Amino acid sequence: MRKYFSVRGGAGDLTKPDVNTRPQDNLYLAVNSEWLSKAKIPADRTSTGINLILDMRIEDQLMKDFAEFADGKKEIPTIPNFAKAINLYKLAINFNKRNKEQAQPIKADLEKLTSLDNFEEFNKQAADLFAKGYDLPFNIFVMEDMKDTDHNALYAEGPGTFLPDTTAYQSEDAEKLLSTLEKQTVKLLVMAGVEEEQAKTWARKGIEFDKKLAKVLKSTEEWADYAAVYNPVKLAEFEAKFENFDINAFLKQLLPELPDQVIEAEPRYFDHINEFLNNSEFDEIKSWMIVKFINGVANYLSQDFREAAFPFRQAVYGVPEMPAQDKHAYRLANAAFDEVVGIYYGKTYFGDDAKNDVISMIKNMLKVYEERIQDNDWLSEATKKQAIVKLQALKLKIGYPEKNQAVFDRLVVDLNKSLYENQALINQKKIKDNLQKLNQVPDRSVWAMPGNLNNACYDPQKNDLTFPAGILQAPFYDAKQSRAANYGGIGATIGHEVSHAFDNNGAQFDEKGNMKNWWTKEDFAEFNKRTKAVADIFDGLQYGPAKLNGKQVVSENIADLSGLSCAIAANKTEGGEMRDLFETYAKSWMQKQRPESITAEVQSDVHAPQPTRVNIPVQNQDEFYEAYNVTPEDGMWLDPEDRITIW
Repeated sequence: MRKYFSVRGGAGDLTKPDVNTRPQDNLYLAVNSEWLSKAKIPADRTSTGINLILDMRIEDQLMKDFAEFADGKKEIPTIPNFAKAINLYKLAINFNKRNKEQAQPIKADLEKLTSLDNFEEFNKQAADLFAKGYDLPFNIFVMEDMKDTDHNALYAEGPGTFLPDTTAYQSEDAEKLLSTLEKQTVKLLVMAGVEEEQAKTWARKGIEFDKKLAKVLKSTEEWADYAAVYNPVKLAEFEAKFENFDINAFLKQLLPELPDQVIEAEPRYFDHINEFLNNSEFDEIKSWMIVKFINGVANYLSQDFREAAFPFRQAVYGVPEMPAQDKHAYRLANAAFDEVVGIYYGKTYFGDDAKNDVISMIKNMLKVYEERIQDNDWLSEATKKQAIVKLQALKLKIGYPEKNQAVFDRLVVDLNKSLYENQALINQKKIKDNLQKLNQVPDRSVWAMPGNLNNACYDPQKNDLTFPAGILQAPFYDAKQSRAANYGGIGATIGHEVSHAFDNNGAQFDEKGNMKNWWTKEDFAEFNKRTKAVADIFDGLQYGPAKLNGKQVVSENIADLSGLSCAIAANKTEGGEMRDLFETYAKSWMQKQRPESITAEVQSDVHAPQPTRVNIPVQNQDEFYEAYNVTPEDGMWLDPEDRITIW
């Protein structure tokens, strides 16, 4: 008999189905292999699985509704601003108009960049460019002050790179991918009326500038340390870092008034800012902005432009086909009016019975979580007390918000203008709205996610949990399935989000969402020891062509591990069948993914790939060993001393 001694993630390859696998050797494959062996990834998608099935179920329903509203077959409901979303959809689906317009809608905005002659001009126009939605070599935004969530603060960060993450520039595929982007950019610029030689120069220089940026900007692993975003400096100190660029004039033109301080999300980048913002770099800055612009706007133009802008995405993620026109049109309208569309979805398809049942599950799990904190054997009483205060202060947002944010009231959709013009104006309104919040009191009623999203989240600044209507359906939740199955689905998700309040990031924020140390020194040292164990157990785990970075995904894995433990404990209080729970949990992460997409995800996501989120959390639960009689000879066995418990 084979002996799989303390195997991380079970025996076998999660990307290769094996219908003969036993749960004792690999729970994920035992539950999902039959599906994996038959599943086909849609041609316009990077993967398929439970989450995609739910996403498509929601999307297909809303696409049908949007088409009927646009065609006049159904009366548009009187939900505030919903008619604007339908009008934007009408513009997006009207490819006769878009194809006739070709590049005309972007001509004036492209010329704003191409006509820049020198760094002095860029300096003077930078604020106007930012306000109009152009990408600059740095970004500013407003959100709650992480140490004083009753007030907003100004944050500054670096720009996004062309490849999914800064580490991708060291990969063996980097030059091939960037070459694809370079060719794509040249084609798009020529289609927009630029001479080919000039287009080649801009594409080449823009990519060279991006490579330089990638050497200094934060990696996804660094961004995963959320508290490290908070680096406040006095305004004068921040301004002093800019030797060549007039940051004071830039801020004065954009903000209602100058703040006392700026929070640097990427201090290393701003320590190097003069390497990127100077006269000798002007040609590359301009080129980089042009590359960003033309690739970003192509999606709002003709079908020819859409197709010309697809090869780079295809190369990075391995997607064979671009989305159909009706799907593309819906997604643009949904993205612009996400909260409004979510309210429509919630009001139309989410019932009060389901909402009340889910709330009862959440309350039961919060009670269990409180008991687990109280019974914790490695926390001091002082830390336990503060943890329970934070737990009891959690706010619940279930289904969809009662009203949309005021910014949507200010958005305008003009059917006489092009799709691009409308989208540009929408983006400008949203930028202005965000910056004007600097002197406003943060609104804790704002939802972090729209109601039609199949997802959930914890917001450390608001100390609240959001469970949109989109995720509250089978297999995560179904009133017809057993309570144990619901605990394995939505229950584990609830526990996951609650656990974020106490993961390596959430543990640094108090009940009001303020970044504050409420731990004793000894407790936090023990906590860090346990979180390191979670990082270590995932680090280097092979999934398809990529290996996981344990530090990058640690907070999500802490939440998975702790959330599953909490769901198991809650299920015990109701006497549920444990195998139902574990099998639903395994189904909730089933996924089949393209190899290119796996590589891009592992480079850029703080979540581990979905199939890797089953076996290791399960291996750390004593109840799994009891439910399936797992022994040291089985592939899922982990020695008791290697099993990790945090919450």
